[in-house]
Amino acid sequence: MNRNSFASILQEHFTMNLPEYLATLRQMVEINSFTAYAPGVNELGQLTAKLFAKLGFEAEFVQSAISRYGQHLVLTRNGRTNKTIGLVSHLDTVFPAEEEERNDFHWREAGERIYGPGTVDIKGGTVLIYMMLDALSRYAPEHFEAINWVILIDAAEEAEAEDFGQLCIDRLEGLNTLACLIFEGGSKVDDTYQIVVARKGMAVFQVKTEGRSSHAGSYHANGANALVQMAHTILKLAAMTDYSRDVTVNVGTVRGGVVTNRVPHEAEAWLEMRTFKPDVYMETIDKVLAQNGDVDVVSSADGYSCSVVVDLYRKTPPWDRNEATDHLFAVWRQAGEALGFTILPEERGGLSDGNHFWQRIPSLDGLGPSGGNAHCSERSEDGSKDQEFVLVSSFVPKATLNTMAVLQLIGAFDESA
Repeated sequence: MNRNSFASILQEHFTMNLPEYLATLRQMVEINSFTAYAPGVNELGQLTAKLFAKLGFEAEFVQSAISRYGQHLVLTRNGRTNKTIGLVSHLDTVFPAEEEERNDFHWREAGERIYGPGTVDIKGGTVLIYMMLDALSRYAPEHFEAINWVILIDAAEEAEAEDFGQLCIDRLEGLNTLACLIFEGGSKVDDTYQIVVARKGMAVFQVKTEGRSSHAGSYHANGANALVQMAHTILKLAAMTDYSRDVTVNVGTVRGGVVTNRVPHEAEAWLEMRTFKPDVYMETIDKVLAQNGDVDVVSSADGYSCSVVVDLYRKTPPWDRNEATDHLFAVWRQAGEALGFTILPEERGGLSDGNHFWQRIPSLDGLGPSGGNAHCSERSEDGSKDQEFVLVSSFVPKATLNTMAVLQLIGAFDESA
């Protein structure tokens, strides 16, 4: 197979059939698949299963471990060899139907932008998977049919339900798995593309402070103010943010107190910490947990002390730079150079499914189309707020890049030609 001539065939095919692919994306976007709305998630799963059935994929639905969420979708097509490639996307979005309606957030074409829930995160990525496999089945059938393809589509990625990561490990781990490719949106500026090679880890904590109530006017000195203690603790936690080490500690919610004429006796906060390096990740977890029992506020009357309790609620370890991911990135970079693209590595602060399995399966991320404003449904007249969108111009080059890189990965090209 000649590299240059095949790239031209792909580009022509993707350009000619792009309206059909975008029509499929519109069908997906018009289904509300908010994580907590299982009927919509499952409806999108059924539509996606029918789409890939055209290419010979068999569908399996696996209920999320959290019963209120929908069903994960596993699509498989067995090949003639023992080589396996996994492809990952997700069904859910972060937008409840009432939010979409309130903000008039729906499929909307504006120049080269298409607005709508999930256009870039991540329904556009699912369509890009289909584009790649559709082209391979038509123009490189011998290679398409040689590979065991496993498409895994998460029902609850936005809620960080961790069972999907184990599902990916169960279906993909092994010496014959060449790669797991994740189709979260990827950055594009002109002919420069960023491919995700690392992601921050996240740890979520609950902080509780307890004090002693008293009358805020007559007996204020008797009180031990749990909200004031929480404020002291929050300042210590926020001070752990260290941009030079890529550590962020974000206190996201706080509640406490009942009425203003009562010294509050309890308060609660939730926070998350994120960072890239595993050693820094564990070090910062220990620093946050060390706030247990670190008390500043006591009653002026008798020294009654507030209490501070910090609990680690959830851990999602970092996806660190590693040899297996860097090998895949080198393949994509070489494929991009042959197409006249510049491919750069990106270490991204947000999480993806890849955080849960990169240590077990060679993984690469950010392979979806480009866009912006993911997770945003609002827009304003002055343009300071705008809705999620995908760039139409990113589909053809990104599909071409991914297809050529996969072919290079499996050794399809005659390098002497």
